[in-house]
Amino acid sequence: MKNNVEIVGKKIGMTQVFDNQDHLIPVTIIEAGPCPITQIKTLKKDGYSAIQFGFRIQKRHRLSKGILGHFKKSEVSPVANLFEFRTENIEEFNLGENLSVSDFNQSEKVDLIGITKGRGFQGVVKRWNFSGGRASHGSMSHRRGGSYGNCQWPGEIQKGKKMPGHMGSSRCTVQNLLIIKIIKEKNLILIKGSIPGHIGGLIRIRKAIKHKNLISKISRK
Repeated sequence: MKNNVEIVGKKIGMTQVFDNQDHLIPVTIIEAGPCPITQIKTLKKDGYSAIQFGFRIQKRHRLSKGILGHFKKSEVSPVANLFEFRTENIEEFNLGENLSVSDFNQSEKVDLIGITKGRGFQGVVKRWNFSGGRASHGSMSHRRGGSYGNCQWPGEIQKGKKMPGHMGSSRCTVQNLLIIKIIKEKNLILIKGSIPGHIGGLIRIRKAIKHKNLISKISRK
């Protein structure tokens, strides 16, 4: 079992399962892998150590000759998406090897990275949870953000001011979620709770970083 590994999957949706004590657990289903390793980057050649891998088979005519040559060198089928994760233990991986849900264990904690749903252009009440103004007649400030700028100095809106704008469609990481069940024959992984992104969106799954650090601190005490 590899200590530091990461795979990519497609969010299928949510459902609910029962554990051994008949407790109802909401889970998110992810179809993860297989993810072929397309390149092993080394400190001497590339300046850092990392594993590059792909996800989802792609038709050859949709790719350029350069990227097709890259896949031919690693002897893997063309894929639509390329990702990578850094690791110092590159000797644990082989070129052309498939990363899958088998590299994870049931009841293990993982971190999930995805792109949140896009909400378009939103006001301060929905975007920043402002309470809004008075509801009485004539206030003319029901859902406005109030005063934004300064007076004489510096005479401009300062950076970081909470204002209306584009909401969502940003990278989001959810940490320390529990793996409830792994169905290896269907490349499915069931994770407790909700995760960012819409149905069909890509989700990166990695072994929990802070959870392992917490265990090591407790063991040292």
